Parts: sequence; structure tokens; C-alpha cells
Amino acid sequence: MSEHASKNSELQHDLPFAYRLIRPEEASGECLFVLHGSGVDETTLAPLARQIAPRAVLIAVRGRIRQEDGFRWFERITPTSFEQKSIRAETAAFAQFVAEAATRHGLDLSRSTFLGYSNGANLVSTLMLLHPGLVRQAALLRAMPVLDDALTTDLAGTRVLIIAGAADQTYGPFAPALVTLFSRCGAEVDARIVASGHEFGDADAAIAQQWLAAASAVA
Repeated sequence: MSEHASKNSELQHDLPFAYRLIRPEEASGECLFVLHGSGVDETTLAPLARQIAPRAVLIAVRGRIRQEDGFRWFERITPTSFEQKSIRAETAAFAQFVAEAATRHGLDLSRSTFLGYSNGANLVSTLMLLHPGLVRQAALLRAMPVLDDALTTDLAGTRVLIIAGAADQTYGPFAPALVTLFSRCGAEVDARIVASGHEFGDADAAIAQQWLAAASAVA
């Protein structure tokens, strides 16, 4: 996160999740909820979010589960197996956070996009499946299905961008199943593959920026 952004976005603790509100001087009215990956904090994905949507208000949120020197969004059993009770409890708490953050800060959820990376992307996906109607647009970087139950949530009218890494040996093999899951639920899915591993980079930013611009053009 830039020095300017960090000075104007102190960590706030007034809602169920700690977060930073980053509001550009010429805000467009759009908003990005930003969910980091495992073992880090809310500052790590903010530069990518700013790259994708320079004029959007950012809500950079911190996961509540401790992992080494950082945080994650729910408990894991193995790198690709997750504690189901933890998923549902943290997803429900995050749904409450989103509603309260929108009210407190005057955010328009119909113009909000949820940007998640790795474990953060998995939380966004469960948010859509377990609390439909809250998320209209989601960009999921290096995500995989994490719910054991096969849900038939109606996600018609929801846009989902899924970007997998060609060399991501951990989550990459599960990306097609996630695409199938959201397509089966009726979401409008744009699935991409970039030449990288599990890490994110400029290619992800370029794709996500294009994807958001296409939505704005239609609107």
C-alpha cells in the first residue's frame, strides 16, 4: 500500500472485522471490498486493487483467523481441505460486516465488487453461495471450491471473474470445478488463465480492469 494511502486509512475496529477505508480524492462511486490471502494482512492486496480501480473506494479487510505473523479467513485442515463450521461462521460474520460497512460509509453494494485472492477469494465464493444477493460482482484470483455440500444457489445476475495460474499446482487443478459450480448456479462467469503460479501480478490487474470496464460500459 502506498505511503499516501496508509496515512489516510488507519485500521478501524468498529465493525466485526478490522479494515481500512481508502477513499480517493475523486471517487467514482464504485467500491472494492478487498480480501487478502493467507498469512498476511489487509495491506497486501490494496496496491493491486488500486491498480484495477484507481477511483474506487477500497474496503481492505483483515481476516480474523491467526496464521503465523498474519491472518486468514477460516480454519484449514490441509492446504486444500477446510473446516466447514469455521467457513460458515466466518462467512456469516462477513455478510454482517458488509451490510454494516455499506450503511456506515454510504457504499452502494450494487456498484461494489469483491476482490479476493487465494483464501480471501474462497471467502468471497462462500459469501455468494451462502448469502446470495449480497455480491453482484466478484473477481476471484487463485480460488477453489471449499464447501463440502453441493449447493444450488440461484446466482442469476451475478458476474464472476475467475483467474487461475497455469503453474499453480495447489489451487490450479480445482479451478475448473469452481467455474462449473458458478456456471451451474446461473452466474455469468469469465474464466481466465495467466502464466503464473499461485502469486498474483500485473496480468491479473489488466484482466480485472478490463472486466470491470466492460461492466461499466454495459451499465
